Order: sequence, then structure tokens, then C-alpha cells
Amino acid sequence: MLKRRLSLLAIAAVTAMLTTGAQAAEIIRLATTTSTYNSGLLDYLLPKFEQDHPYQIQVIPVGTGKALRLGRDGDVDLVLTHAPAAEKAFVDAGYGVEPHGVMYNDFVIVGPSDDPAGIQGGNDAVKALATLADKNATFVSRGDDSGTNKKENHLWKAAGVTPDFSNYKAAGQGMGAVLKMTSELQGYTLTDRGTWLAMKDNLDLSILVEGDTKLFNPYQVILVNPERYKNLNTEGARTLAQWLISDEGQTLIDAFRLKGKVLFHASAGETVDPSKAVGAN
Repeated sequence: MLKRRLSLLAIAAVTAMLTTGAQAAEIIRLATTTSTYNSGLLDYLLPKFEQDHPYQIQVIPVGTGKALRLGRDGDVDLVLTHAPAAEKAFVDAGYGVEPHGVMYNDFVIVGPSDDPAGIQGGNDAVKALATLADKNATFVSRGDDSGTNKKENHLWKAAGVTPDFSNYKAAGQGMGAVLKMTSELQGYTLTDRGTWLAMKDNLDLSILVEGDTKLFNPYQVILVNPERYKNLNTEGARTLAQWLISDEGQTLIDAFRLKGKVLFHASAGETVDPSKAVGAN
């Protein structure tokens, strides 16, 4: 009788563990940029969230355009992206709710150390791109409708340049792949500083242009509108979003380092002056 009681207790304990595990495995689907993924930020942040919350984060690292499309289709619960105009359109069209600024870094233009196009040392990104086009320098674009690609296209437009020169290459790839390609080709590209810092030791490239306010790069977290889709984990998504902008989440973002370098600056609830933000890493 005692053995049977112990067996029943053991079965009950296992059942309780399985039930707890099932609850702990409730999924939050997060579409985000390759920059937050490649930089290592999410590998640093999300386990700290998961250890204190009954959720598991499924990260889908894609370009901002694809992340917002996943949100529009109801295929994810929230997005973490970096393209303000596209994000505003996403919210204004009723696909996203509760947008919050989370952090920022900046973009830089990188290229060969010998800089055959002669743009090194400048802080005018528009002028630099105009020079690259004029000299038909090898330029590798992400070409993937990402936040970085949207920023690049904005800069070309500001320069009055249609990027159709013969050495312009649209890769249709994420930031990591584009940086490797640019290094192999000894060309130029626009990159977020976070991914650059994460990868620079394995690249034959240097930062050539930085510090322009036009290169400011803010990130927002936005919930997918639960009124449009009934299969969303809105409670979990809201819990994650609120954690990212909480004192704990913001402190962790500011504390994140790679090889001693700051990659992102927490900015929840702040109005950030781009002139004071860029080049601050």
C-alpha cells in the first residue's frame, strides 16, 4: 500500500512537472531585425526574461519590412524594428498597437581601409553616397526592404542619386551576410553599428563615415493588433514589451557590451536628440 501511494505521488509529481513545463513553454512570437539578432543582444536579454516569466520567445530575425509584413498577416505577436516611417504606417493602418521606443544606436558607412573612393573621415552620409555613385565604387546594398535598406534608400534620395551604377549590388541578404560580401569584394556598405561591432574582427573593413544625425537608428517594440487576429498571444507579447521598457529591461540594454563596446542605448520614455545620440558608442 505504501509503495502504491509512493508511486501515485511520483506520478502526480511528474504530471505537475509536465503541466508546469507546458505552461512555461507558452510561445511568444517575436519578429525582429537581423541587427538585434546578429549583435547578440537577444541572446543576452531573452533568457533573463524567460527565467522569470512563463513564456518562451520564438525569435524570427528578418528585415524590418518582412517583420512588419509578418505582423500584418498575424503570423507573430509583436515586432521589434527600426524604421520609424514604416512603423508609423503599420500602426496608422491598424495593424500595430502600443508602440514604445526601446533603444537606439546609429548607422555607419564602412569600406576598405585604403578607401579608394576617398570618403574617409567625413560625417556627411549623403555626400559620401553621392561620391561613391560618382566614382562607381563597389557598394553592396542589403536590398531586402529592411530598416537598414530603407535608411539607405532615404539617403540615396537625399543625394539625388538613383543607385543604378554598374558596381551597385543588391544582395537581398541580412546584415551579417552583406558585411561578409562587402569585405570579400572590398566594397562599401551601410550597416548598423551593433552588427558591425559584433563582426568587425572577422572583416577586412573600416568605419569611414559616422556621426551624421541622418544616421540615427531608433528601435520600437509594437504589439500586433489583437482585434484583427484571434490567435495572438497578446498577454505574453505585452508582458515582454513592458519588460523591455521597464527599469530592469532598460538597465540590461545599457549594460550590454561586446568586447567592451556599447552596442545599444536604452531610450524608453525619452525624446532623444539625434545630434547627441549618433556616434556615441
